[in-house]
Amino acid sequence: MSIQSEQPKPRRKLLVLLPLAIFLVLAAVFLSQLLSGRDISAVPSALIGRTAPETKLPPLDGIALPGLDSSAFAGKVTLVNVFASWCAPCREEHPVLMALSQDKRFDLVGMNYKDKPENARRFLGDLGNPYRAIGADEAGRTAIDWGVYGVPETFVIGRDGKVAFKHVGPITAESAQKVLLPEIEKALAAPTS
Repeated sequence: MSIQSEQPKPRRKLLVLLPLAIFLVLAAVFLSQLLSGRDISAVPSALIGRTAPETKLPPLDGIALPGLDSSAFAGKVTLVNVFASWCAPCREEHPVLMALSQDKRFDLVGMNYKDKPENARRFLGDLGNPYRAIGADEAGRTAIDWGVYGVPETFVIGRDGKVAFKHVGPITAESAQKVLLPEIEKALAAPTS
């Protein structure tokens, strides 16, 4: 009887190396995306160029402002900011929203996302209220229609009622100047047809 030493078959070696090869390819793709320098807040939206979703949210309880009604978008440029009191980045962007609210060429409205009314009132009481209307989306159903990934998110709605731009994440003073205001200017300059 002779004992032969078994050598691994070439096919088995390939199967062992396949997961490593897949991992390396995926790592290269992710690294190239990370180093590409693209703005991660520029998440594409299927709504761009389409009429804003039909929205009719009740007003935030205890705030003397109207609710959020998409029929009010017609004929003017509107910023729709999705926020919540429990959202730390919403607190960071709030001073920028307060400054933007001083510009009377457009309306700034809020969609309060999955929040308790008393917490939202306290948030606005502490930080100020930049909004001309606030709709309470307590269940988050309307935010789904808008394609909201998370809060904060801000949409620019043109005078034609169509979504012109979407900003994901908190608006900083820099992103307001370099990204958001130019998009607002484009919406203001666009024909109303």
